[in-house]
Amino acid sequence: MEAIFTPEFFNTMLIIMAAVGLVVFVSLYFVDAGYGKMISAKWGPAMPNKWGWMLMECPVFIIVLYLWWTAAPEVKYNVPYLLFFLFFELHYFQRSFIFPFLLKGKSKMPIAIMAMSVIWNLINGYIQGYWLFHLAPANPTYSVLYSTDWLTSWQFIAGTIIFFTGMFINLNSDHVIRHLRKPGDTNHYLPKKGMYRYVTSANYFGEITEWLGFAILTYSWAGALFFWFSCCNLVPRANSIYHKYENEFAEEFNGKRLKRIIPFIY
Repeated sequence: MEAIFTPEFFNTMLIIMAAVGLVVFVSLYFVDAGYGKMISAKWGPAMPNKWGWMLMECPVFIIVLYLWWTAAPEVKYNVPYLLFFLFFELHYFQRSFIFPFLLKGKSKMPIAIMAMSVIWNLINGYIQGYWLFHLAPANPTYSVLYSTDWLTSWQFIAGTIIFFTGMFINLNSDHVIRHLRKPGDTNHYLPKKGMYRYVTSANYFGEITEWLGFAILTYSWAGALFFWFSCCNLVPRANSIYHKYENEFAEEFNGKRLKRIIPFIY
């Protein structure tokens, strides 16, 4: 099995997934991914949202944990690698085991969407974890780059600030959405607090900001791929949500000059 996990295989995976991301980006401008605000029966049988989110997010948490644990001790306990691991897992622990159980209501998620997300998360978990904890330490350039001196590099400092800024925006935006309605209220409301004063998908803006930060602080093609794929998935979805809000809250929406996902730009 180890024979297929080579640098050549890894690089091929990067190219394939970058191309898949482009296909996803174009496709989602024509077909809405049927979950959350865009839930649709055409995607087939559905399951409770809470369990759908947990099942689709936890594979990446588990596979990165495994790849870190199976790394050489001098790698996994080396401070830069350990911080890469902790930053990544902090996000996915929250997304896998906290966020789903904060969700309110009885929304559902199509099983097909959940299954496709599991596949992506397994692939992405492999790419991030195998690069950071197995390939990078064996790469002469990165074995030197990821020394303790990396902690004072501009990439690590700037990337870490961007990563945690994105995480804060993401968590705060989720909080705003969860508290739009009081108990028993079934009306729909346009979110207005936090970054929702500027964009209609503030939570997505927070998430792509996180992975931009991760790409910078790891200074890797693996991190860049994650940022690219996040944009390919979330930018067109933000466009769909923008038009849904525009139609649903026409009078309230007009004049706000809201953008879709990137403040003041798009």
